[in-house]
Amino acid sequence: MQTLGEHKLPHFFHYPPYFTLQPVRETREKQIQLWKELILDYCRVQKIFVIGLEEDFPLFSNPAIERSLNHEAREAFLSAIVLDGRAEWMDKSHRQCLILWHRIKEWADIILHFVKENGLEDSVMTVEEIRTGVESRGTDIHGMDRGVLMRALKLLENKGKLAIFKGASTDDEGVKFSV
Repeated sequence: MQTLGEHKLPHFFHYPPYFTLQPVRETREKQIQLWKELILDYCRVQKIFVIGLEEDFPLFSNPAIERSLNHEAREAFLSAIVLDGRAEWMDKSHRQCLILWHRIKEWADIILHFVKENGLEDSVMTVEEIRTGVESRGTDIHGMDRGVLMRALKLLENKGKLAIFKGASTDDEGVKFSV
């Protein structure tokens, strides 16, 4: 089985027709489902939050079989993830896609679990400490996209689980948990 870094690639990744959008509806639906699962899993493992449609993305080509996805296939697979609510286009021209391998509500739940597990229920932390601090190492939160983190924190703020306060700069933004 071929790997991409440490990521094991599925068998279909070695099958040239899967790098071309299939014309038969049933085959295309299966193809899209396989690509959605691969893209989401790869992004989760590699902690990738943004895929540029025009940029080199490791999954979009397989040099071993000399195949690459064309623009139409890339957009079709990412659009299918968007339709599932697991991604969002970041611009109207569909050039950048925000991958939500956890939905915002799931991220909020992960943050709450992190807070409780680390005894941070009545603590104050900066947003950067949450993203990059010692406590978050080894968790999905560590290194997460700042925009996704802020959306999850705002959801928790709306539920009364925390308060976000502004600092002099974005590096100074803080969170007071009240779980």
